[in-house]
Amino acid sequence: MKLSLLSLSTILSPLPPPPQLLHNHRRSIFFKSFKVRASSSPANSFSNHRVVVTRERGKNDKLIAALAKHGINSLELPLIQHTQLPDLEKLVSLLSAATSFDWIIITSPEAALVFLQAWKAAGTPNVKVAAVGTATATIFHEATPPSKQFIEVAFTPSKATGKVLASELPKQGNERCNVLYPASAKASHDIEEGLSKRGFHITRLNTYTTEPVQHVDQTILQQALSASVVAVASPSAVGAWVDLLPEPQTWEGSVACIGETTASAARKLGLTNVYHPSTPGLHGWVDTIFDALRVHNRLSNV
Repeated sequence: MKLSLLSLSTILSPLPPPPQLLHNHRRSIFFKSFKVRASSSPANSFSNHRVVVTRERGKNDKLIAALAKHGINSLELPLIQHTQLPDLEKLVSLLSAATSFDWIIITSPEAALVFLQAWKAAGTPNVKVAAVGTATATIFHEATPPSKQFIEVAFTPSKATGKVLASELPKQGNERCNVLYPASAKASHDIEEGLSKRGFHITRLNTYTTEPVQHVDQTILQQALSASVVAVASPSAVGAWVDLLPEPQTWEGSVACIGETTASAARKLGLTNVYHPSTPGLHGWVDTIFDALRVHNRLSNV
């Protein structure tokens, strides 16, 4: 990672950088909500903190490894679980029948994983995909066996949200454009509404849903409640975390969200110390966690 003047001074000095340097480093920090615009290397003092990771067990490994490189300890507390729905079989049937779709829209890494399962069951047909962001597109690039020769990730929007994707998805003039949208049952209707207004014809399939886990280890939960930062990757995970808080309004920890949609859900649920990267993905998410820890350190020393 290339070190900026800010990150270098942070490493060499045991004290946190003054607020004016943070401002000059092109980072916007807002009261009650924090949006990361640039990154810098974490301070050594971060090793005193613990970050709670909340995805399903087995899906936190990359984040845990990225944090461990900087000496940051993680506490794994899965908050959600995914359940397949009957529309997954419909997706396999549509893909097997070579039904013609101009676009297949995928709006989350989990939706990409579920789609890949159906795509393989359908015999790996050639398809053209619009992915909401780089984190989602990466799932296809890393697929095993390689999917590039069959799955063309042909479009990602300028901003990784469903509304922007719906407003920017390419369309050939006035010709009929058919879109297949396999998604979580809890996904919003921004995609359908935005595309319908532009004349697209959308087939939505709710291939899976997200629910809170049935059992939470109380010992791990008590440790998590005292952690500095909780990392969440979906609105469902935010909701599950808030449900576990004895008094959400008085909780002083920070939430590091993978993207803007999750951050918006966190704020709507009353959380105040909310962070998210301007560009969703693992690297941006890690930088967001560093920012949360940085501010936590600074406030602790006031």
